[in-house]
Amino acid sequence: MTDYSFIRLAAIFGALAVILGAFGAHSLERLISPDALDTFETGIRYHFYHTIMIALVGVLLHSRPIKIWRTAAWLFAVGILLFSGSIYLLSIREIVDLGSWLGPITPIGGTFFIAGWVCLLVGTFKKT
Repeated sequence: MTDYSFIRLAAIFGALAVILGAFGAHSLERLISPDALDTFETGIRYHFYHTIMIALVGVLLHSRPIKIWRTAAWLFAVGILLFSGSIYLLSIREIVDLGSWLGPITPIGGTFFIAGWVCLLVGTFKKT
């Protein structure tokens, strides 16, 4: 990956979070319950937090190219897809029948987030 790959990935995830947030605020509020909308907003919040972390890792890699930080950024990205993605889909199950297979995916995504944070921490003890 190039030096700017994680910053580019964060830019894509950030734009997607804004688009989905606007969709939730302007379109979904008429279609789903307030509780489901709150759940959707939780997905947006975690999406944004970890998008910012991917960008930060991209910046950190410019000064200290630590391999485990690359791993952290990838774990954050997969966490966004699994955690936030499953929450988005769970939120709209009132209007789209998606079955019950999504429930177990959310904690798996959360585990990816936690692993990313642990990798970020471990990287602070590494020498370049």
